Amino acid sequence: MAESTDDLLEPFLPPEENGDLPEASKSFKTRSRDPTRITNVASDSDDLDQSEVTMHRAAPVSPGPAYEKSHFRQPIIVSDSETETDQSESRTQLPGGGAKGCVVYGTVAVLVFVNLLNYMDRFTLAGVLIDIQSFYSISNSDAGLLQTSFILSYMVLAPLFGYLGDRYNRKFLMAAGILFWSGMTLAGSFIPKEHFWLFLMMRAMVGIGEASYSTIAPTIIADMFTKDRRTTMLTFFYFATPVGSGLGFIVGTNVAKLLGAWQWALRVTPVLGVVAVVLILLFVPNPPRGEADGGNTRLTNTSFLTDLKQLCRNGSFMLDTAGFTCVSFVTGALALWAPSFIAYAMTDGHKPTDKMQADIALIFGGITCAAGVIGTVAGAEWGKRWKKSDPTADPLVCAIGMLGCTPFLYFALLLSRTNIIVTYVLVLLGEIFLCLNWTLVADIVLYVVIPTRRSTAEAVQIVICHLLGDAGSPYLIGIVSDALASGHDNYIIKYQSLKNALFINTFVCVIGGAFFLGCAFFIVGDRARADRITRGEESEHSDLSNNLILPVDPLDSYLHQTETLMDENTRT
Repeated sequence: MAESTDDLLEPFLPPEENGDLPEASKSFKTRSRDPTRITNVASDSDDLDQSEVTMHRAAPVSPGPAYEKSHFRQPIIVSDSETETDQSESRTQLPGGGAKGCVVYGTVAVLVFVNLLNYMDRFTLAGVLIDIQSFYSISNSDAGLLQTSFILSYMVLAPLFGYLGDRYNRKFLMAAGILFWSGMTLAGSFIPKEHFWLFLMMRAMVGIGEASYSTIAPTIIADMFTKDRRTTMLTFFYFATPVGSGLGFIVGTNVAKLLGAWQWALRVTPVLGVVAVVLILLFVPNPPRGEADGGNTRLTNTSFLTDLKQLCRNGSFMLDTAGFTCVSFVTGALALWAPSFIAYAMTDGHKPTDKMQADIALIFGGITCAAGVIGTVAGAEWGKRWKKSDPTADPLVCAIGMLGCTPFLYFALLLSRTNIIVTYVLVLLGEIFLCLNWTLVADIVLYVVIPTRRSTAEAVQIVICHLLGDAGSPYLIGIVSDALASGHDNYIIKYQSLKNALFINTFVCVIGGAFFLGCAFFIVGDRARADRITRGEESEHSDLSNNLILPVDPLDSYLHQTETLMDENTRT
């Protein structure tokens, strides 16, 4: 007998209308009405059934039989022995009401708190850098090594913690890493002035500890939430990035000023780090990998080389990483050089005063913090709403962010000596566009990579983004600027040469936008394939040649899926 209209449309209703059931529960509800029936699994309302979307979207390009064979989802035969109790018992960690809901949302709160500490610790040093240079009697190049050593150790150890995070208890790995980084930060505050090399080593060790957290924390969120809720939780998580950065500069500067020594600035985050370790051990679970996605419990870990090979074959992951590397390049260059550039623009060939530099740093820091908050929230919400009608929305929003940043950055550089207020406004708008992709980039990685490989994917992305992004962009801008200045010490020439060097960022923004646009052509197929592998419906060694799907009208895909479901129920 045909089912009612409400039953047919139930999988397409938004979460607030269908009780916000976990994906696994809705899938079982669809299958369990007739245990002998052959059917496909329904998906959440905001993300259409990927097998149906894939079949429909490929039709205009007529790829042939090979495509149809690889993209038609194999039917699931549900036997009489598969009871509702069996289905529900294996998914006890999914978000829900009562105590379970408190656990998962409390976990997110703890992870956000630790992410705040992460970025506070990074930027505390910048707030007292002049005092550190005076204490150790070091040059600018030596001071630059403090950040370089941190990034290098962070990059080198991220793959190791990614590998461990896919195989061992993640809460203990995070707790150990945070405790280690807190200890190294605290120890660094006691290094005497004769041993700068030891202080440098301590800062490098901090990078090791932070690598343990950054590669693992997003995967825990991914294993507790799906779809829109995952995006929302990641928004809160990455909301801590700009806020923590601003707090690091503010707290570091003011604590050092209040207590009369720069060393006290480095003793704040270690105390909070110990609190974070206690919270993680007491309240953060280690959810089964892939459970929120209705995962296949038979998924097993593969070797590290196999993980790398499969990630390199994942077009969405590689293009997403390439695009985010461009984001990292631009943000790294602007973070270091923008305050100096604005100071040069405000002077008439004279050296900027200390007060002017302090005021500019405060204004620019406020702009960066505000832009980060607005951009992160706006990008996540835009992607979430747009994705209901177009499954390629996430990379498209990222592309718009990069391409939209380009004109604002260009005119901010061009008009910097004409009107400084207009320049600040243009910088704010440009950074808002640049920050649209923080949450979406992470979300893409989590849904196009299978659960047992997500920590490794996070680690690989961290290495590439830092190595080709913010680790080298400030140095490159400095080299180009010095070459253009040709040894002149005039501040007008310094302004012109630095402005011309910073124009490199506008080209990088365009390149990054192109990478994200390319990601949009692969993301539907890669996401559907990751879902099928997670549910045990496909081998990850299958042919990838048909994962390229040309975007077509998303409304047609929605209507096609609705018609397919109605026809199927009519036949039964």
